[in-house]
Amino acid sequence: MRTPKELYPQVSKVYTCELELCPKCGSPLVSCDYQSGRKTVQTMSFVMGIAYRPKHCVNPNCDDHLKVVRSAEWLHIAPLHCTYGYDVIATIGWQRQTQRQCFVDVFDYLASRIKISESQVRYLYYQQYHPLLACHERKHFARLRQVSEQSGLLLSLDGLAPEGGEPQLWVVRELRTTLTVRSGWLSRQDQTAFERFLEPIAELGLQVAAVLSDKQRGLLPAVQTVFPGVRHSFCHPHYLKNIAEPIAAADQEMKVTLRKAVRQTVGDLIRAEQVENKGVLTVTGLIPTPIADEKTDETSQPSPTEQEQVVEVCSSPPVTDEQPAEPEATQTDSTEGERYEIVEALQRRVRYLLTLKGRPPFRLAGLEMYERLTEVSDCLGTMLAHAPDERLAQLQHGLDQSLSEVTPTYKDLRQAGDWLVDVSNLLDTEGKPVRTGAQVREELFRYVDEILEQSRENPALCAFASKIERTSRSYEKGLFHTYDVEGLPPSNNERESEFRDLNRRLLRTTGQKGATRRLIQRSGAWEVIPRPGTFAETIAALSGVKAEDLHKERERVRTHRERFRLHTRSAKQSRKQLQGLVDQWLHLPPSNGPPV
Repeated sequence: MRTPKELYPQVSKVYTCELELCPKCGSPLVSCDYQSGRKTVQTMSFVMGIAYRPKHCVNPNCDDHLKVVRSAEWLHIAPLHCTYGYDVIATIGWQRQTQRQCFVDVFDYLASRIKISESQVRYLYYQQYHPLLACHERKHFARLRQVSEQSGLLLSLDGLAPEGGEPQLWVVRELRTTLTVRSGWLSRQDQTAFERFLEPIAELGLQVAAVLSDKQRGLLPAVQTVFPGVRHSFCHPHYLKNIAEPIAAADQEMKVTLRKAVRQTVGDLIRAEQVENKGVLTVTGLIPTPIADEKTDETSQPSPTEQEQVVEVCSSPPVTDEQPAEPEATQTDSTEGERYEIVEALQRRVRYLLTLKGRPPFRLAGLEMYERLTEVSDCLGTMLAHAPDERLAQLQHGLDQSLSEVTPTYKDLRQAGDWLVDVSNLLDTEGKPVRTGAQVREELFRYVDEILEQSRENPALCAFASKIERTSRSYEKGLFHTYDVEGLPPSNNERESEFRDLNRRLLRTTGQKGATRRLIQRSGAWEVIPRPGTFAETIAALSGVKAEDLHKERERVRTHRERFRLHTRSAKQSRKQLQGLVDQWLHLPPSNGPPV
């Protein structure tokens, strides 16, 4: 029988890994009559050959009596049937997720160290790194059960909006441990789908203290059915955004009206720019825009030479305390140029304010535009009182005329915007004494009654206040649990921030929005799994995964990605795939069903 060195003459190191005791019962292990396992593994520093002799337990009463036992040391170097070590796989994942590198960049980094192709880099990332990461997190299930028994789980549920009718990615996190309880896709967002998604958690007997989510219609009855009696808390920012809907719509309408009015009255004035040529602003390149110091007056005389300057100094009269005044023409030109710059700056300010965009519930662009334009108008009034100017007067007159058209609407929206801020402050806990959910509820609805009374004589404000009252009643059951359950946050923003980070990371590594959406559909459930904090921890985490667990997780990856087998725009590849389906169909026995 040949030695491992004879089998692998190209390798620099050969390891023979042995296991002496049964991991099940601790009995001695004896060699099997099976062929020895051998493999070549590439690591970041060298190529190694690995050989081991399979064994089985001598104890006939052991469950693993006839089971082939592989060496644990052998399996900690590289995954089963993989020619690359855990350090290579961890490097690919670390470069991809932490450094946000494209696959071609990861390949360039590895190619100088090991023999590998770009397609192998992609394969190892999706078929090895993702499953290993999921299996590693699953090893912390005991910690999840411990938290369940001690204080109950705090589950956070949120979904990433689907693209083009594709299934929606949903993630269930435990807030105290940040472990991923469930992560996957839902083809529908109704009660039945949510129940099927959450039932495996309840079937394990885990105690749930509270659930935090947005107020999706199908999710509410599903949580009540799967976790009866569990507190279901609603996200405060989504509540505030919902009560602000009619206010934001009216604000947008006012913004459009104000912008049109300003453009009609002073549009020609604010579009005027000092340019190099008509329609041309600042230019660079081989022929750039001349700067001010380079511009020369064609009528001016050439500057005197150094010798002429010396003569002038020598022949000039003695210096006295009274300095000669600058020529009147020079002073006038300098003052006029400074005035022109001030007017141009104010015009740019107005032009910028017309581009503001809102972000409800608190960033209302219409209110901000009105108030900032009012500041400009007040500034113009002060300047005109000091020195009249036709351009500034025209600008102020146009702004005042435009602002007057929407002033009544602004007053109502300003009042409604203040209501939103007050409601947010009522729900906020920072800088306030500890309150119970019942106390916060009483304060909120007392304030809602006040604004209903204030708006009774104003139809617009009455509509806004009624919306706040109806939405608050709708959210009442889940808006105040955060004050009674320790550790339960008031918002689900952490999950939404996680989705935004995922989008940014995938966009950075692909450079295409379309490719980013495709990756989320094909591997998003694995991409959102938290990774270890350091590279060394990543290698240790991946190498501790059992071979059977990795095999099952890779099957999940393959099963999901199989859905996208025909999702290609390559005409050649699609024709080949379709022909394969036709050939497969023709080899099936004829059907006895009715003809189509």
